[in-house]
Amino acid sequence: MTSPASPTPVDFWFDPVCPWTWLTSRWMLEVAKSRPLQVSWHVMSLSVLNEDRLDALPEHIRVLMGQAWAPVRVLTAAALAHGPEVIEPLYTALGTRYHLQQQPKERATLEAALRETGLPLELADAGDTDRFDEDLRASHHKGITLVGEDVGSPIISVPSQVAGGESVAFFGPVVNPTPKGEAAARLWDGVLAVASTPNFYELKRTRTGGPDFN
Repeated sequence: MTSPASPTPVDFWFDPVCPWTWLTSRWMLEVAKSRPLQVSWHVMSLSVLNEDRLDALPEHIRVLMGQAWAPVRVLTAAALAHGPEVIEPLYTALGTRYHLQQQPKERATLEAALRETGLPLELADAGDTDRFDEDLRASHHKGITLVGEDVGSPIISVPSQVAGGESVAFFGPVVNPTPKGEAAARLWDGVLAVASTPNFYELKRTRTGGPDFN
């Protein structure tokens, strides 16, 4: 009798306001249905990433960067108070509202997501303070230093399959729409393959349309 394969550890950094990250995160959950994974979810911040270059960004992106502070602060506060296991369900509740239901990025939406996940509504207060920014920035820094400042959200870190290989981190994959079933698993197998290729850095093409949440 063979024993089940040990789960593959995966670290996933995300900013909840990014629609492309949402698509990748749903792919990650889809892969977990058919591959043994142990996913650890971490907050990163596009607001932190872009805070020194806001003047170079389009106006609508600058507005989004202002709105993006509250959700990552609330996620950080929730994880500190209730453990890291609350990050994924709270992200799912927020992302469903932001991306599928197109709800505004305001306190009422944060409170609705907290209520759905059984977390105290007063955690929404964290969105209006920098009290948790040191922890937020530490989480962000841990992810972004693995890949460099010229990328964004999401970041995934996966183990290299070569002998003695350490974990390798990438920005992405950016997928549209989210692959399902065996297609999701095949993409995952490909990610592990490139992670096991020494000094692999980039594979990219231009996006041709907006995010497809169907």
